[in-house]
Amino acid sequence: QSCLNRQQLLAAIRQMQQLLKGQETRFSEGLRAVRSRLSTIHASLAKAAPEPPAASCPALQAPADGRKFGTKYLVDHEVHFACDPGFQLLGSSTRVCQANGSWTGQDPHCAEISECSSSPCQNGGTCLEGLNHFKCLCLPQWTGTTCQYQAQTALPTWSVTDDPAFSRQPRCAQIAQTQQCSCDPGFHMSGTASNGICQDLNECEVYQQEGGPRLCAYACVNIPGSFRCSCPAGYVLLGDGKSCEDIDECSLSQDNCTSGSTCINTGGGFQCVTPQCPPAAGNVSYVKTSPFQCERNPCPMESRSCHQAPKTISFHYLPLPSKLQTPAPLFRMATAVAPGRPGPDSLRFGIAGRNNRGHFVVQRSDRHTGELLLVQSLQGPRTIHVDVDMAEYLDRVFQAKHLSKITLFVSAYEF
Repeated sequence: QSCLNRQQLLAAIRQMQQLLKGQETRFSEGLRAVRSRLSTIHASLAKAAPEPPAASCPALQAPADGRKFGTKYLVDHEVHFACDPGFQLLGSSTRVCQANGSWTGQDPHCAEISECSSSPCQNGGTCLEGLNHFKCLCLPQWTGTTCQYQAQTALPTWSVTDDPAFSRQPRCAQIAQTQQCSCDPGFHMSGTASNGICQDLNECEVYQQEGGPRLCAYACVNIPGSFRCSCPAGYVLLGDGKSCEDIDECSLSQDNCTSGSTCINTGGGFQCVTPQCPPAAGNVSYVKTSPFQCERNPCPMESRSCHQAPKTISFHYLPLPSKLQTPAPLFRMATAVAPGRPGPDSLRFGIAGRNNRGHFVVQRSDRHTGELLLVQSLQGPRTIHVDVDMAEYLDRVFQAKHLSKITLFVSAYEF
């Protein structure tokens, strides 16, 4: 019985082994089938999907007055830019195509190099642009490449005919089998119709010859196709483009006056002044009570000469244009009365000394005021001193005298 049970158990084990082997074979075949199926599906899908195109960026153009180097616009490709002579590059000189389809950097532009942007022309000169160079048109009294030297000769010719800036090719068109040519404003046709050239019209000379309206208050500078006005050193051109206004160096702190002196603005410049009281003479002495006034010290009772000397001396400085139209009031004097004290009932005005009397008169404008008038025109540049005194009387008795020392700085110009 025991032997029979053993045989049955071995037979059952062999049957189970064969069953497991069969299951293993079927599982392996199933895996192979699944793998094969997946490979077929993958191949069919890969074959159906096209290759993605390589990413690219928009086409780039060469900037005006410049060039572009590089014709491929794919990712990581570079394009380079450069400008023609006489122009400078603004923006990026190199741009790279990025994976997102955009270029690095900024759009390039070519800007004309301005040789005149640094204002190289001095002393009122006008700067003309050229290709990589500039030219200064100088005022009559200046010369040099930047108008830096004072000219020692007569006025130069305004228009430089051999300068290419002063001549241009005409604009021509074929109209009814006839060639018609014209020039830009400010130019006129010179030469024959077949080989004519547009030559600059020198407005400065034309208006001067024809006696027309004065183009400029000071100097007219001819430039290609037009003109501009210029002012002398120490003046600035006003908004109307032709008038000149004096620069106040004193208020702008552009003077070099030392401590103790005062800056006085004059036409085209300034003066440093230090008024001084007259030295003591006999019983007469003065003390400075302000930068522009001296007062006489008390006189001895018996000294008549001391009482006759000016009680106050004041200093005044006036800038004047040249050839000022006359008569022109320049200065006023008036009496000052202390509160509670009787003032003078009569005043007398006069010009002290004999110098420059022909140019000035003093007249009474009202009971207590007199004024200095310019009656003969003055041509500058020059400096003129004139002293005006004012005597006070009470009941026809002399009381005191006051002296105003006036200095006139006459400009070289009529503005």
